Amino acid sequence: MSNKARPKNISTLEAFFSIICSRHLRPTAFNSTISVIRNFFILQYRGAARPRHYRVSDVDHALDSKIPFKPVKVKAYADFLYFFIRACGLLKKHSKNLEPDRQKQAIIQINELIKSLGSSYEKAAEVYIKNFSTTKRPKYLLRFEFIVIHIFDPHLMCIPSLHVMVVILTYTRLQKILQDLGTESAFAPVIETFRQRAIEITEAVLYIKQHSINCISAAMYAMTCFDDLFPPEIAKDFARDIFINAKDILPQDAEAIRNHIIELYGQYYSQFLSEGQSAWTKPLLDFLALQKKP
Repeated sequence: MSNKARPKNISTLEAFFSIICSRHLRPTAFNSTISVIRNFFILQYRGAARPRHYRVSDVDHALDSKIPFKPVKVKAYADFLYFFIRACGLLKKHSKNLEPDRQKQAIIQINELIKSLGSSYEKAAEVYIKNFSTTKRPKYLLRFEFIVIHIFDPHLMCIPSLHVMVVILTYTRLQKILQDLGTESAFAPVIETFRQRAIEITEAVLYIKQHSINCISAAMYAMTCFDDLFPPEIAKDFARDIFINAKDILPQDAEAIRNHIIELYGQYYSQFLSEGQSAWTKPLLDFLALQKKP
């Protein structure tokens, strides 16, 4: 591959404009944005406004207390959609250096990637609409990002974690698209960087107490159910890297957290397979039904 075609860094702003200025990608981006608004904001505010009409479960786990509250991690937490946008922008920028046939293939696949974002919100809403879930999060308002979070997130959609679903979707689809385009080897360092950032964002949702470790298992399970790029072996490898380099969590606690995430994920998936894969939401709803109300 020529130097011109090699991967280069791209800013979130550059990526955003490359998408909305593309007549091929803009309609899909608009539809996915509508799905996010409808299945996250509208649905969640409806639940917050009429609490008696919806079941809400507390999904905290005892091991959550082993993870310190670290407000500084909010920047990584807030990066999850920007993370997705950067992946789309990187692919769009890369497509310009491909041959015409590959350019068309790339645009089709980027469109599918953007569409999958909206689909993820729709899928997660199949659980939320039947059983909301929450965790105990600190009333911390000393950073602007937390003020925004508390204003725009009533905190009723913890299982499955959309943050984790989106970052898994992003790095796995990015790798697959580059593989299909025949340029995966040139992008190997970039792919690994995206995977590591996905793990950092997953850790961040736990550090700022927006999710429980139970929510991570649920998100991983959801992605395995409707994305063949995240089978059990890949899911478990992902979980094994969570807090692997953490200096602020005792090694034995980090190991216990990873083991719990993998074990609960396995329980969900085993139930899904044993019941004939009739309804992917059932294992999560069964789990939520056993949890106490907040």
